[in-house]
Amino acid sequence: MSTTTYPYNEGGYTLYSNPCCPYAQRAVRALNAANIPYSIETIDLKNKPSWFHLVNPQLKVPALRTPDGTILIESLVITEYIADQFPEAHLLSSDAIERAQLRLFIELFKTRFIPNIYNVLKSANEKEGKQSKQALLDGIRDIGKELDIQWSRKSGKGGPFWNGDKWGYVEIVTSSFIGNLVPLKHYCAFTVPDTEEFASFNRWRKAIEAAPGFLEIKPDDKLLINAFERYIAGVSK
Repeated sequence: MSTTTYPYNEGGYTLYSNPCCPYAQRAVRALNAANIPYSIETIDLKNKPSWFHLVNPQLKVPALRTPDGTILIESLVITEYIADQFPEAHLLSSDAIERAQLRLFIELFKTRFIPNIYNVLKSANEKEGKQSKQALLDGIRDIGKELDIQWSRKSGKGGPFWNGDKWGYVEIVTSSFIGNLVPLKHYCAFTVPDTEEFASFNRWRKAIEAAPGFLEIKPDDKLLINAFERYIAGVSK
């Protein structure tokens, strides 16, 4: 630990994280995929350390301290920094069109999947719950359609991951939210139907759930379910 007012790894990378935070998991998976040595400071999100505001005034994880002392926040900023800083890891394509297609898919996932997960959990009544579940299913259907388009491209190579048979950047930034289907099933009895309409999404989801890059930091189901109880209780972040 440094003699300064917050802990960090002198001359190396320090990630401020929490194992149940899906945004923080993005950063962990990116660092692991790039094979970068780093240390972790685990932040208790219910009892944040007094020094944490010096790392991130917004008091959110993840935050990454680089070897030169720069602190980066926001999960997608951190993952893209890692991809750019370590091009030898090939996390992002060097082709501008392929990168644009990847970003468009991530934007679709960010707007049609992630918020609807939380909307279902926070539904105040049965009617609201049905509407939220339908919005999530509509988003999942559209994600599947985009996967079909990608898999028909040369870079998609037929799936089951975004880049064919290779776990990559898309999975690094989406897989933790796929994992959130566990508490959604527990609290809201929501599952993705095993029908042709959702076949492409389910193929991708199952490949993610079996991938070492997902399993190596996957939180225990019980721990994840307990972490999501606050959304059911209507407690804000």
